[in-house]
Amino acid sequence: MNFVEELRWRGMLHDIMPGTEELLNKGMASGYIGFDPTADSLHVGHLTQIMTLIHFQRAGHKPFALVGGATGMVGDPSGKSAERNLLTEEILQHNLDSVKKQLEIFLDFKSGAENSAEMVNNYDWFKGFDFLNFIRDVGKHITVNYMMAKDSVKKRLEGETGMSFTEFSYQLVQGYDFYYLWQNRNCTLQMGGSDQWGNIVTGTELIRRKGRGEAFALTTQLIKKADGTKFGKSEGGNIWLDAEKTSPYQFYQFWLNTTDEDAKSYIKIFTLFDQETIEAMIVEHDAAPHLRVIQKALAKDITLRVHGEAGFLKAIKSTEFLFGSTGIEFLGELTDAEVLAIFSGVPNFTISKAELEAGIPVTDLLATKTAIFPSKGEAKKMIAGGGTAINKEKVGTPDDVYNAANLINNKYLVVQKGKRNYFLIIAE
Repeated sequence: MNFVEELRWRGMLHDIMPGTEELLNKGMASGYIGFDPTADSLHVGHLTQIMTLIHFQRAGHKPFALVGGATGMVGDPSGKSAERNLLTEEILQHNLDSVKKQLEIFLDFKSGAENSAEMVNNYDWFKGFDFLNFIRDVGKHITVNYMMAKDSVKKRLEGETGMSFTEFSYQLVQGYDFYYLWQNRNCTLQMGGSDQWGNIVTGTELIRRKGRGEAFALTTQLIKKADGTKFGKSEGGNIWLDAEKTSPYQFYQFWLNTTDEDAKSYIKIFTLFDQETIEAMIVEHDAAPHLRVIQKALAKDITLRVHGEAGFLKAIKSTEFLFGSTGIEFLGELTDAEVLAIFSGVPNFTISKAELEAGIPVTDLLATKTAIFPSKGEAKKMIAGGGTAINKEKVGTPDDVYNAANLINNKYLVVQKGKRNYFLIIAE
């Protein structure tokens, strides 16, 4: 497998330094990508770089995942309009441990093969590096003119917020990472998103000037939606890889709800299906777009990879609960967070559990204690017509009374107006 060609046909390649392809064609090479540990989970915005490392390893090369324990204390200005909050060493360590566990899902760290992945933390080589030695041994090799010419620096200097010396020095710190790995781990290639090009070539320049050696750079496209908006966000914020932050159901739905045009792009970038399989899927999809063949394949593949079989099945059951025939007892298998995740997009109402203990007439429950119906009259009319269900069972008459014994998980009532309109009542 040719790594560069693989990225190229998948639409992932952005920039590549001359000589990089020749280096990779000679045999096994070592390359790395840096991950920012400012949170204790990666999110789907990191998946492009994770997939890059997967392809790199599958092509027979040795991937290094660098987690920036040191650079996380500084802050990368690339793509940022304001100074970032700096983290304590304890928080960073927690984040690093969490990120490592997630990367182990995707890459082979443990087989003992020559190209097994390795995790490195730049804090290990920066913790003993004092300021005077750094500016003497590293800073003198890169001119201020060179650093000022970088887009990430120019944009911030031209903006209202300016840039601190801390962030200005970031490219030197990242450049030294590359130099250190080149010198100590025979790492000759750094990869990253296209916004990292300036930082990466600072590293190749440092290797050339300080080490009199040669190193290479490759960047991937920054993924955007077809309409030009940012990929990886939902109304609730980032789509995280951690099931505690983004449930398997929400994760699955994020991919399932992509547009046709985006799905055709994402299936190449975020799965390992080969070119022939993807082209056949696209033909099948175009013949019957309403079946959403690509979206279903995309959502299944990525959810399985990130959350495993159990998480995927939970996502499918959650989907079928809302849109199919899965019974109310399914909610008993879920945590509170997972229940709330399923109903995050529907109206939620809170009522007094103590009041419910005594029993509440259904019309009061639906029109007075909550605003599911605008009036008791509207509630009565729909109940009489058989169009209202609570906990997936039709409400018999407008005189029915509900109490705490009806609660699911001792906390929830699930109301339906018609088949598709859901509401969640939470008793507290």
